[in-house]
Amino acid sequence: MTKEFFTETRLADGQIGIFYLGQVGFIIKYRDKYILIDGYLSDYVDKNCSSDAVKWIRRYPAPIDAEKLDFVDYVFCTHAHYDHADPYTLGKLNKVNKKAKYIVSAAIADTIASYGIAKENIIGLECDKKTSLCRDIAVTAIPSAHEEFHMDGNDNFLEVGFRFELGNISIYHGGDGCPYDGLEERISGCDILMLPVNGRDYYRTNVCDIIGCFDSTEAAIIAKRSGADLLIPTHFDLYDVNCINPAEFVDKLYRVNPGQKFHMFAPGERYIYSK
Repeated sequence: MTKEFFTETRLADGQIGIFYLGQVGFIIKYRDKYILIDGYLSDYVDKNCSSDAVKWIRRYPAPIDAEKLDFVDYVFCTHAHYDHADPYTLGKLNKVNKKAKYIVSAAIADTIASYGIAKENIIGLECDKKTSLCRDIAVTAIPSAHEEFHMDGNDNFLEVGFRFELGNISIYHGGDGCPYDGLEERISGCDILMLPVNGRDYYRTNVCDIIGCFDSTEAAIIAKRSGADLLIPTHFDLYDVNCINPAEFVDKLYRVNPGQKFHMFAPGERYIYSK
């Protein structure tokens, strides 16, 4: 991927461009604005998080270097885990891009600042309050249950998803999380759901200290119940220790929600969406 791959993508009115960066990372283009979500473009986890129980080894390289992202306007991190708020990626991006605003849960604003991001460029959101970013772009932080809710000392959620309103198109990016009472109502009516499907189990949680997410069946069911037009599975392809065969997702989808439109991305792929 090159910078021009994004900037020279032409969109008609009412279209958005979705570019997949791997794991749960995306760049979304709407009009002349670029939104980076959970960009993990390094091997930080491999170098800093491996243990005797778990060896983290990327299955493919990042499709673009963070130093090429000087055009990005908004940088979102759903939570502070390093494959979502990557110190290497954020540090490189900050060196080449001083206009970007970093938008996170209020609970992790100080963590993001510790990576060298100026505090005046960080917007810490409270959940369930819509914030307008510019003309026709608004965002609402939504609590995420990363197996369970985790809070700071000020009643802010450590893990969130984001509901974006881009003109008449709405997108929910779930970050990492599991179903919970109230989530369906919060994301109801979204055109696009980006949901992790790597699942969870006893051994990953209790032996490997890997906190889990939606499984494929749960993602398919909530897409159906919330009325999503398009379901995009995430968190299935980067690390062997915490991924699934995408055929499993397709099999579960066709069993419980066979009419659901979906798109399975390859790293570096571009997808144009319109209603």
